[in-house]
Amino acid sequence: MKIIFSSLFVVLISTGSCLAQDFKKMRFNHMAFFVKDLKKSAIFYQDVLKLDTIPEPFHDGKHLWLSVGNGGSIHVIEGAAQPKEYFQNNHLCLSTDNVLAFTKVLEARKIGWVDAGGNTNKITTRVDGVLQIWVKDPDGYWIEINNAK
Repeated sequence: MKIIFSSLFVVLISTGSCLAQDFKKMRFNHMAFFVKDLKKSAIFYQDVLKLDTIPEPFHDGKHLWLSVGNGGSIHVIEGAAQPKEYFQNNHLCLSTDNVLAFTKVLEARKIGWVDAGGNTNKITTRVDGVLQIWVKDPDGYWIEINNAK
């Protein structure tokens, strides 16, 4: 009996280590936002943030897929009952070469933004010199915009 358990233990250990060796490193694929009004969200993500659409398989008028570079994407899915309140620290971050120019786009569209401390229409300068702001999409999801390289 002792030999059977020992043999079983060796098989389990070796099988587990084989799986660990076969496991590949994770990489970012996509983030999904569940929204109330897809058209309103599409305007924000395409016209304000300037994200390009990518093919989506559903073709049902309830999905919008957007490229965020390096193979990553945002999936915007219609069906939420109402927008919600989210914490600023739970956010998606996008980078641009010119945060100041982007704030002018927000001003022209009458879209407010905040700094890291929640101060209206202010820009945070991190200790490494990176500028950053936070803006909400139409459903209340926070998006950080910065000029990190």
